[in-house]
Amino acid sequence: MAQGRRVAKVAALIRKEMSQLLMNGIRDDRVHLGMVTITDVEVSGDLQHCKIFVSIYTEDDQKAVVMEGLQAACGFLRGQLGRKLQLRRAPEISFYLDRGIEKGAAVLTVLERLEKERKLTGDFLKSEADQDL
Repeated sequence: MAQGRRVAKVAALIRKEMSQLLMNGIRDDRVHLGMVTITDVEVSGDLQHCKIFVSIYTEDDQKAVVMEGLQAACGFLRGQLGRKLQLRRAPEISFYLDRGIEKGAAVLTVLERLEKERKLTGDFLKSEADQDL
């Protein structure tokens, strides 16, 4: 169980440091085309591999460009993480696009639209019922 806590702690530290590096450390203009948010970090049990899930707020055609910039910066980010976390060996980093927030926003939009339609239909039905009386 102690191993699981260590992995979780390292994942939290990686998330914190990576957030700082994304804001201040990367000079690649491709990464700054959109707002990049780290949604989740998964670290393997041996601490050798790290999956970083990101959500990118920009237009769809620029998301691929931002991901290319992140992939290109993996070596730099790995070196920075190794220095800041003082691990024996810095984990290999890979970025994955997380579309969960986008899908959640789309579902909320559909629900709001359905709620408006229900209110309009309900008001229409109430007015018809009043006319029948």
